Amino acid sequence: MSTVKAKSTPQKSELPANAFIGNQNAPTEKEVASALGRVKPLWDQLIASLQSEEFKVRESEWKCPAPKYGWSLRLKRGGRNIVYLIPAVGTFRVAFTLGKKAVSAAMASDLPDGIKQVIKDAPVYPEGTGVRFEVHSQKDIAVVLKLARFKLEN
Repeated sequence: MSTVKAKSTPQKSELPANAFIGNQNAPTEKEVASALGRVKPLWDQLIASLQSEEFKVRESEWKCPAPKYGWSLRLKRGGRNIVYLIPAVGTFRVAFTLGKKAVSAAMASDLPDGIKQVIKDAPVYPEGTGVRFEVHSQKDIAVVLKLARFKLEN
């Protein structure tokens, strides 16, 4: 079972703050490692898995819509946004925008009930369903990879 909380989608104030709010420049690898602490190996593993031959998500760039929001690492394939990694202090979040077909595939899958509830409760925008959650463990990495697969296939 994933460590994703099943109660509901966290409100913005419940999510950990971006570690790089107010920074004018993209964080360095050293700054990311310092902020993430013990979860840095999960961050690295997730990026390596997405860059593998299976997923081929090879483009990445740091994005900051405004200093008050902080920096996130956007991972893309063929110019298409796949997932955002948002560093916080001691943790990180992932953010997906899933289309209707990807949401249907996720809901019909063997994903944990907690993540299905997060998807159900996620806001729906014209570009898709905005799914966000924290990564705490290897089980969460597996969930992220499944969601990336649904996004890539749909």
